[in-house]
Amino acid sequence: MANEIHNRQHADELTRRSFLQHTTTTVFAASATLGATRRATAANDRIGVGVIGTGARGKAHLSQWHRMAEEDKNIEIVALCDIYRPRLNRAAEKYPAKTYMDHRELLADPAVDMVSIATPDHNHAHQVIDAVRAGKDVYCEKPFTHWRQFEALKEVHAAVKASGRAFQLGTQGMSDTAWRQMKKLVQEGLIGQPLLAECGYFRVGDWGERGMEIDDQNAKPGPDLNWEAFLGDSPKRDFDVSRFFRWRMYEDYAGGPCTDLFPHSLTPVTSVLGVGMPECAVATGGKFRYQEREIPDTFNMLLDYPGGFTIAILGTQGNDHQGTSLRGAGGRVPTIRGWEGTLTIEGEEIVFRPIESNGDKDQRFPIERGEKMFEHCRNLVQCRIEGRTDTWADVDLSYHTQTALIMGYQAFREGKTIRFDAEKQAIIA
Repeated sequence: MANEIHNRQHADELTRRSFLQHTTTTVFAASATLGATRRATAANDRIGVGVIGTGARGKAHLSQWHRMAEEDKNIEIVALCDIYRPRLNRAAEKYPAKTYMDHRELLADPAVDMVSIATPDHNHAHQVIDAVRAGKDVYCEKPFTHWRQFEALKEVHAAVKASGRAFQLGTQGMSDTAWRQMKKLVQEGLIGQPLLAECGYFRVGDWGERGMEIDDQNAKPGPDLNWEAFLGDSPKRDFDVSRFFRWRMYEDYAGGPCTDLFPHSLTPVTSVLGVGMPECAVATGGKFRYQEREIPDTFNMLLDYPGGFTIAILGTQGNDHQGTSLRGAGGRVPTIRGWEGTLTIEGEEIVFRPIESNGDKDQRFPIERGEKMFEHCRNLVQCRIEGRTDTWADVDLSYHTQTALIMGYQAFREGKTIRFDAEKQAIIA
């Protein structure tokens, strides 16, 4: 799979390698040294944003960048890309900009400084690699990669690190200050040795899968619909209108709650605890309510980490009772147990409850600010301006979290414990 990301077919029949050599050699050569010489962008320098993927999530991205451009005249949406021309044209009517049907052509546009990627899961990795090698900072919709793309995940992580570009994964819940406040409390030793963390995501309805809009039942591959670009490195299949427009229903392109919803739940916990790769993962679940789909609607996983603690993640799309309060896009708020006490959230407060035998009283800490996608986007811009790469959902945090999710989905599919070999940096059954 490590080589698959370099062997995709595109409608223009140019190979990935020849395109990059002929159209972006100068840009890539210039960006090769950015890891060591990254220069801060002056606060009054213009920043051109290109959005790759103009579907449902792309619209959400565009609305945030448009709002930011209205507040800061140095930011401008300058380019749009989509492999389905009618969707691209509709976006351009609302957000006038140059239009492209090949993301590589957008990346070769010198007016583009930063890209926002909102394409199907399995296309994220190669598009992020192309973007950072072209010298662009990146906002990428979650999940970081598809569940079968661990080798691609390692490759994109390495490419981002080598480029020195700022990267932000679209787990916008990380804009909530609760997670950085909780992380500081854990680092200060408030809960003692971490032991068990619980989180989850619960809702009713698979409107995010079966509910995806089929734009045109009669759509066909051709100059206005690039089916080969959609397939990317996924299994080669004949065109199917449902697969193209409702791709989240199919395992070739999505992973259900595990990779679509759990990034929102697991990323904050991974950050708060400061963990790297899990030692092992197990998972259960299935299609317990919605049958017209390949991916599960109910998913539960356990992750064991070095140092002796477990993260448990539960989720279903068949019932929306949370068990405790919601926290933005993070679903059920996490409960983090340690040897000395428990950390959780109630309303707008972080709550620490010491173990009963200590006889201490609860401690409460007001949360400074809740989740805002706009702030998540602005955090990336600020990092670019300051020449930093430590975004709220940076490439290291995203790499560790996505590895855990990949392990969980493989454990589910194979019905066995999946382990991580830290020495070989490999997932093993």
